[in-house]
Amino acid sequence: MKILPFISSVCLSFFLLSCAKGKAIDNGGGQTSSPSALSMSYWVTRGDQSQLLKRQNDLVFGRQANNYLFIDVDSTQSFQTIDGFGYTLTGGSASVINAMDVASKSALLQELFGSDSSSIGISYLRLSVGSSDLNASVFSYNDLSAGQTDTLLKSFNLGPDTIDLIPILKQILTINPSIKIIATAWSAPAWMKSNDSTMGGSLLPQYFSTYANYYFRYIQEMKARGITIDAITPQNEPLNPNNNPSMVMLAPDQLNFIKNYLAPALQSAGLNTKIVLYDHNCDRPDYPLSILSDAQARAAVDGSAFHLYAGDISALSQVHDAYPDKNLYFTEQYTSSSGNFGGDLAWAVKNVIIGSMRNWSRNALEWNLANDPSFGPHTPGGCTTCKGALTIGGNSVTRNVGYYIIAHASKFVPAGSVRIYSSPPVGGLPNVAFKTPDGKKVLIVENDNSQAVSFNIRHAGSWVTASLPAGAVGTFVW
Repeated sequence: MKILPFISSVCLSFFLLSCAKGKAIDNGGGQTSSPSALSMSYWVTRGDQSQLLKRQNDLVFGRQANNYLFIDVDSTQSFQTIDGFGYTLTGGSASVINAMDVASKSALLQELFGSDSSSIGISYLRLSVGSSDLNASVFSYNDLSAGQTDTLLKSFNLGPDTIDLIPILKQILTINPSIKIIATAWSAPAWMKSNDSTMGGSLLPQYFSTYANYYFRYIQEMKARGITIDAITPQNEPLNPNNNPSMVMLAPDQLNFIKNYLAPALQSAGLNTKIVLYDHNCDRPDYPLSILSDAQARAAVDGSAFHLYAGDISALSQVHDAYPDKNLYFTEQYTSSSGNFGGDLAWAVKNVIIGSMRNWSRNALEWNLANDPSFGPHTPGGCTTCKGALTIGGNSVTRNVGYYIIAHASKFVPAGSVRIYSSPPVGGLPNVAFKTPDGKKVLIVENDNSQAVSFNIRHAGSWVTASLPAGAVGTFVW
């Protein structure tokens, strides 16, 4: 008679334990995870460089009351899809990387472009069509002697890019075959220009068709070498005539070029390479808006690209709000050789990473990937103060502030992630959140205060309490 209650008790206990083990915890958006998953990993970079992308002790979700402010993350509210984070692979950066010995070069490329825990997962690159100002010399793919022309592009040749750039790209593609690439020219060949010079001037109207075919040939030649160009912009910094190389392309000319020459050339060849307009500073959203107001041009382009050497990052949202079906890209921001690590880290993460993402950009790119210890190579008249994410001397590699600016996003937010809701940047804590393709949530926070701040990160009704030193950046993953 006493055995039955004992058996019943055991069965009841087993039943309750089974229910407890099987019970899932809602993480928002209809997703569930087991109680053992309710912890958060995070990595910190401090402005004083005492911690550089340093993993901290994990945090555990709970509901303990405190007086700290909350950053709320809601994975049921989603925004743009993310294409990636990275740099411009300039000709100069390719040359200093390619000069390394085989083992050192292989290890570095794996660190930059790999997907394992020791890599930072760069997923997006920008290229120059011909030289940028961070090549050792100025060149186009169709340079001619004075007075000559070549409208059929019989002399088109990728030339110097076959020496370092293309070999490095091929190695990168073996590590990450799906990396996205956007390309742009700093200048048309001088013979196509109003001043017959590599610097300044504008594209002569009689060569609009030839220049469209120049882009087509570039895409075609790169494809023949196994390199897919996902997108092009018609002109880098079209309002800047002061670089070497450079070329002015005013908005009416770019509208004409895209609508009547570039888009038809790509379409007639069956190419699906995206056309992205503008590619210059946030102080002139009127430039892309004026082109997008033309229905035919708007249909031909994928979106607009921006830099932030002038203006405010909110300009991206101004363009998005006017044309929400068109994409936004952030394609360049440099750090200076005279810059301060802490100041550059805080500003760039706040504006380039968090700012561009919260204003609808699909990517965020810093400028030059690598240079030598004297900030070269560069062209005569090119940038002498542009600091690469890496400084490479022989086989020695120094990781500069640009490395950590991008790594805090690229390592944790792969292509295909989606931006999700997070609280507005109250309390001096700019932030942005993502959901990755495998369902992880990622929150990037910059402490823009002059002192350390503790705060709560809340998701699906529970939270962790974290702290960041003044000017520090944290990436939180759960």
